[in-house]
Amino acid sequence: MKDTDVSRWPAFVRNDKGGRVTARPPQSGQPLSVLIDRRSLMISAAAVGLTGANGFVRAAAGDGDPPPFAFEEVDAFATAHDRLPAGYTRQVVIRWGDPLFVETPAFDVAAQTPDKARRQFGYNNDYTAFLPLPFGSGRSDHGLLAINHEYPLPQLMFPGLNADGAAEAISREQVDICMASCGLSILEVSKRDGEWKVDTASGHNRRITAETPMRISGPAAGHQKLRTHADPNGTRVLGTHDNCNGGLTPWGTILTCEEGSADFFAGRLDRHPDRAHMERNHYESTPYGRYGWARFHDRFNFDLEPNEPNRFEWVVEIDPFDPGASPVKRTALGRFAHEGAHCALAADGRVVVYLGDDWEYEYCYRFVSDRPVNPTDRAANRDLLDHGTLSVARFDADGTVAWLPLIWNHGRLTVENGFTSQADVALYTRRAADLMNATPMDSPEGFEPDPVTGHVFIALTGNEDRKVDEVNPANPRPANKHGHILEMMPPTVNGKPDHGADRFDWRVLLLCGDPANPADRATFHPATSKNGWFVEPDNIGFDPAGRLWVCSDGPGPRNLDGLWALHVTGPDRGRPHLFYVPPLQAESCSPAFTPDGTTMFLSIQHPGERAMNLSAVVTGWPDFVAGTPPRPAVIAIQRMDEGAI
Repeated sequence: MKDTDVSRWPAFVRNDKGGRVTARPPQSGQPLSVLIDRRSLMISAAAVGLTGANGFVRAAAGDGDPPPFAFEEVDAFATAHDRLPAGYTRQVVIRWGDPLFVETPAFDVAAQTPDKARRQFGYNNDYTAFLPLPFGSGRSDHGLLAINHEYPLPQLMFPGLNADGAAEAISREQVDICMASCGLSILEVSKRDGEWKVDTASGHNRRITAETPMRISGPAAGHQKLRTHADPNGTRVLGTHDNCNGGLTPWGTILTCEEGSADFFAGRLDRHPDRAHMERNHYESTPYGRYGWARFHDRFNFDLEPNEPNRFEWVVEIDPFDPGASPVKRTALGRFAHEGAHCALAADGRVVVYLGDDWEYEYCYRFVSDRPVNPTDRAANRDLLDHGTLSVARFDADGTVAWLPLIWNHGRLTVENGFTSQADVALYTRRAADLMNATPMDSPEGFEPDPVTGHVFIALTGNEDRKVDEVNPANPRPANKHGHILEMMPPTVNGKPDHGADRFDWRVLLLCGDPANPADRATFHPATSKNGWFVEPDNIGFDPAGRLWVCSDGPGPRNLDGLWALHVTGPDRGRPHLFYVPPLQAESCSPAFTPDGTTMFLSIQHPGERAMNLSAVVTGWPDFVAGTPPRPAVIAIQRMDEGAI
């Protein structure tokens, strides 16, 4: 995700938070202090264990706490170069335009073509996952990287193109290069002599783009609102785009998430036959769209293809171990701005997928499969995500979460309210959640279960539009420009967290902001340094020891984004440490660790993003070669002594 201060941005620069906001009905709740003071005293407590109200207990401090962070924080300022602590090394593993296949030409900004782009690493990488090879081996020196490519920045991809007016000036070839640069890359990597190498001869390597054929499955497959001239059955679609975060299933497939699609489409909203639905999903009237794709591809013009937008904003499942397998859009997981799709197991073995809708006043969701995972037969899990129950969260003032099932003909999801089948519920997920009176949130982004405790953490980037009378216990600040992190505690069954339970407990882990500014009401650990506090938490991820790593998406009052390490248990609970600062106007995304914790892969997205054109960029990262633009990249961070990070 990107900088949210619209006033500082040129017209063509992507801004997810700058669109229309449809306010949800306010929810009343108890004062902020009730759920922070009563349920989050751990922030400043030393040597106290983490105990959920339903009995799930992690070991007390000194008896199983994760290891401390043994690095010296970097200073909180951004430069043209990235920075990390002393004692660590950073290697660029792959960057935009690097070859994925043998005989693919090296990147040349002056000689780009769509065919080359389809065989090169894509642009603006976000979600990053490491999968050991062979599958299930647990190896930390050989595996696959699966990496999302979210959106293009044509003014930084093509010399001579300016941000203002780019959608009108961009050529057909440039549009096709952008389409080929979105989607997902899968590449085989191995560690040799301390460095990670890409194997361009690997049969696993793959590019999935905005034109890759995909299957549509689940309840909305074949829905009349998914049918187009090219696909009258509504079961096949070309491509994926706006791929933000994602997740891994227990059977080793990738869930890549389409966060939105409005920026990629053009048309007259007042002429659309389903205008209310389009507005609810933040589409607007625009002659070209943000990227100009509709000028050359009719399917992105919703005047000509009114149903094409409905074929995006889904979760796409991809098998990285089978390059010939078709990607599948799993409609049972709902249609909205999917930030991520992070999996856990219910006590009975069913798979649970946590899903956040990354927009102001939107919701937190959960999908629970009907059948349990088969741990010995990958093929038996192939369509597990087509059958199950999608629910939406209501955060109650008593500190519990109710998961409200979104099932057709239950509650208000009836024919009288416009829902004629479960397919309608899948397609009109946001409206279904509105009718269920779920809790409107402050832009849910990272949504991850702790692999050690089973507690689930939600990063909420913020919502500056929230009014005083719209405050609720889970979103306790009006005009929330700094964001916060929530913690949910599932009940336990036989000592294990049950992610399939109907009710959880919850509490506020952190309110973000500057602890030195009383107006921010930040609640970091009292020992947090001047470099340690952060704002606008975005991607989050756990290392193998159960420590949380938080990427910000600001840049906030200090004009920087970064990666912070954070304990969520023990005496340092709630105390962040600034570990890494990307180059100017860049965002670090999706920390992913090898099983032994000795390598962290990290995506660096949109370096120099706010420049109007290539001549105005403030960084040449990572190459710093004259005539070469800044290039989004994946880096590998390791300790010099080869120990765990």
